[in-house]
Amino acid sequence: MNEKTIIIGGGVVGLASGVALARRGYPVTLIEATPGRQAASWGNAGHIAIEQIEPLASYAAIRSAPGRLFSRGGALALPPAQWRAWLPFAARMMAAARPRRFEAGKAALSALVGEAMPAWRRLAAHLPDSDLLREQGHFVLWGSDAAASKGRSSWSAADTGTARFRDIGEDERRTLAALLKTAPAGAIRFENSGQIADLGRLANALERAFLQAGGRIVHGHVRLKPVSGCAGVSIDGGATFLPDQVVLAAGIRSGALIAPVGHRAPIVAERGYHIRARHHDWPANLPPVVFEDRSMIVTRYGDCVQAASIVELGDPDAPADPAKWQRLERHVAELGLPMRGPFERWMGSRPTLPDYLPAIGRSARCDNLVYAFGHQHLGLTLAPVTGEIVGALVAGEAPLLDIGAFDIDRFA
Repeated sequence: MNEKTIIIGGGVVGLASGVALARRGYPVTLIEATPGRQAASWGNAGHIAIEQIEPLASYAAIRSAPGRLFSRGGALALPPAQWRAWLPFAARMMAAARPRRFEAGKAALSALVGEAMPAWRRLAAHLPDSDLLREQGHFVLWGSDAAASKGRSSWSAADTGTARFRDIGEDERRTLAALLKTAPAGAIRFENSGQIADLGRLANALERAFLQAGGRIVHGHVRLKPVSGCAGVSIDGGATFLPDQVVLAAGIRSGALIAPVGHRAPIVAERGYHIRARHHDWPANLPPVVFEDRSMIVTRYGDCVQAASIVELGDPDAPADPAKWQRLERHVAELGLPMRGPFERWMGSRPTLPDYLPAIGRSARCDNLVYAFGHQHLGLTLAPVTGEIVGALVAGEAPLLDIGAFDIDRFA
């Protein structure tokens, strides 16, 4: 092969980058390891989370961790058998949570997230499916007076960037109460966050837009190796070739892929679980609903409803834990939500770096290598703006914002 531009990874960040480059006129080949859509990109909550501008690597998150453990009814799981994966990550996260690093990370993430919705509008305007992006906000509910008081106070004190929220109105209260055995004790509505109407349709639309702009998709397993100051590419054990540009956007696999060319990326699999119901009575146009005291978000996609939760730190290749799905099914039953089994079960790995900032930039070790991975919970949110930054980097232009904080060599 003698390809000009290679993108490694066919998740939402890789495809958004591919669309950005192909629309600039670059001959782009995207390489995805498997033809199935099992990456975290295609199993998330569909929520464009413009309110999440504070990195989760914070002293507040660390202090609250014991109370959020799965064993105590929370969503945070630290499997004992996978301690080799999560214990070093936890130590690095504590270092990243120091006030000065946290404030610098928050400033960088806030600027990036602040461009998320405008970038989504720009990308959606060029997709063949015109009804994918919705800007109806989302609801946050609490089941008890104590949880509602604490949650509302917490959100009022939080920095939510460009996101706005308000108390729900009476019509909204009735709509939400109709979903539950017991009316919520309290709720707020974010008014300008976004949602993707259906992740399967999004994947199809991104692929079509990429192919129509001249891109090409192949399947295979990639390895990188240093070649004369550049990143050489080998597919399925074949001969190494040297593209003009390589974009690494392989999600959870990016850390292992970038290591042979001299970069250190201490990435961990932050595994999430969801259940989907094809049999339900969920309102068609209801925005995502967050049950905050259960750490669960419920989203309507096309003809199905999905409930998602769990932050399980560990090995991406470890077997899924059925107890996580059972917890979700119990939440659905206890709340009385109008979604019925049999449930489809899914688990996927969010690619997370210890400071909860992505890695986006051009390699200082390989002249032809650009990287874009480690978006943790914000992969869907940040995919279009990341794609625009990748397009600028490949073209030798200045990105639309300062990306110095996302340099992978912060882990050198």
